[in-house]
Amino acid sequence: MGPEARPVLKTVKAFALALCFGFGASPVIAFDLKLSSSSADKELNAAMKAASLLVTLENDEAPRGQEVLAAAQADYARLIGALYAQGYFAPVINIRVDGREAAEISPLTIIARVNRVDIRVVAGRKFTFGTAALGPLPPFPEPPASYRSGQPATTGAIQEAVDGAISDWRDAGYAKATLGRQQITARHAEARLDSQLQIAPGPALRFGELRISGNRAVRTERIRDIAGLPTGQIFSPSELARVTTRLRRTGAFKVAALSEAEEIGPGNTLPIDLQITEEKPRRFGFGAELSTSEGVALSGFWLHRNLLGGAERLRFDAAIEGIGGQTGGVDYSLGTRFTRPATFNEDTDFFALAELERLDEEEFTVDRFNIEAGITRYASPKRTFEFGIGLQHARTQDAFGDRNYTILTFPGSAEFDDRDNQLDATEGTYALLSLTPFAAIEGTKSGLRTYADLRGYQSFGENVVLAARFQLGSMVGPALSEAPTDFLFYSGGGGTVRGQEYQSLGVTLPSGREVGGRSFLGLSGEVRVKTTDSLSVVGFYDAGYIGEETFPDGSSGDWQTGAGFGVRYDTGIGPLRVDLGLPVSGPGDNNGFELYIGIGQAF
Repeated sequence: MGPEARPVLKTVKAFALALCFGFGASPVIAFDLKLSSSSADKELNAAMKAASLLVTLENDEAPRGQEVLAAAQADYARLIGALYAQGYFAPVINIRVDGREAAEISPLTIIARVNRVDIRVVAGRKFTFGTAALGPLPPFPEPPASYRSGQPATTGAIQEAVDGAISDWRDAGYAKATLGRQQITARHAEARLDSQLQIAPGPALRFGELRISGNRAVRTERIRDIAGLPTGQIFSPSELARVTTRLRRTGAFKVAALSEAEEIGPGNTLPIDLQITEEKPRRFGFGAELSTSEGVALSGFWLHRNLLGGAERLRFDAAIEGIGGQTGGVDYSLGTRFTRPATFNEDTDFFALAELERLDEEEFTVDRFNIEAGITRYASPKRTFEFGIGLQHARTQDAFGDRNYTILTFPGSAEFDDRDNQLDATEGTYALLSLTPFAAIEGTKSGLRTYADLRGYQSFGENVVLAARFQLGSMVGPALSEAPTDFLFYSGGGGTVRGQEYQSLGVTLPSGREVGGRSFLGLSGEVRVKTTDSLSVVGFYDAGYIGEETFPDGSSGDWQTGAGFGVRYDTGIGPLRVDLGLPVSGPGDNNGFELYIGIGQAF
């Protein structure tokens, strides 16, 4: 053989060796897996399957031998963890790879292929707690019921006890509470687990300095005002959560991350670090809805999140409604609202707004201008109150002729919201009560307009949700002929009775013309059934009442009802809603149908 052939021969030999030792493209063949357990505990067996890497790897089309061996050797610890979590502390586990115990195979051994893996688990007896000691604990809290003598002994129960004790100490102001010593002894003969856990609460701490970093456009002193950290008061995790809520509520921050300092400050104070990432200052958006009777509605907004460097918001909204509709002309609205967070304290915002609106409906037209200023009070993450004072002037045309009026308004509202999702609620309740006393300056009389909106949601299993809504409206003071036209109530349409035409129910005068009523009652119910991960079907029934009296008595006025079905498609930001409503009863011929398309549930 000539010298020129030797490099080629060396290359061939190297390639052959690589194939033999698995460094090249080794064969990839599926393997058979059998997992047998001595226990009839279905929950345990399911947990072991979920923990096993081999079970996961079995579903791969072509796992390599080395991958199977690595998974088998890792499964000892993973299966033991699953067994301990279910209370089995004396198991025997055998994992055989082609007849050889996986633990006895060197990880460096090259395995080209694996044909069969057998996992055999002898779970043994299920342990219960003998001694279940935990302490010290702050006043009043007790260990969880799962961590007591005689209860099933599981690592989950031990962890729950530790986490609960630390959380209780932190709630009491001991921010550095941690697990001190632990002694866990398994008594195999009695199938008992003795557990002694000692908590080290550390010193009681007070809130120290709020150390802010990352902000650029929003001033540091304004961030401190908005956060409202109660420096000097006893440490409280719930207070930290409220600080985070206040910062996120402004909309000016993409990230507002709070962390407790590692070191304890002078006088047992705990500094808090706040890392800020600001949102882009400007944002715009738009929306559209379609109804067969009301036509197309288009809306848009422009928002500045940090107008003056203190997270002040300035927002402009514009909307055009009734395009191509059959319920009057086209409606226009334009409004602006300025909001300054943390004006009087960290949970009270100041706002000022101005609105210009034209409503062109079948039975009336209104040209209205309104200015208002007030405060928004966030009493809790679920409860919000708003109070204001405003001036409103309107020019109206309805069955009573042309009128101008000017009123001074004192609007107030209370809102409670514990829904799990505002656009697609499956659990929780929502309540809104608004009261608007008004003092007449010209063209009408003084009075009070009230409106309530109550909603409830209940899920049954993972796929069925029942939703219900109750609406109540009343106006006290002026007679029907003197009342502000846009303060009266109508029924019909997407917000009240689907299937009935928009504002098709009011009070019929002797002349045959219709005006709004001084009282309103609305009832709605939906059954929402999820059919796939992203698709749901909905059945609904709505009823509405309008009366001339100041409070609905259900008999002096008229009722209308509607029913139908719809579909929802989950878009990620909210369900795309398509509803087909049919009139059921009420004044009129009750023929035809109404189609509604929008984003979010109907209520």
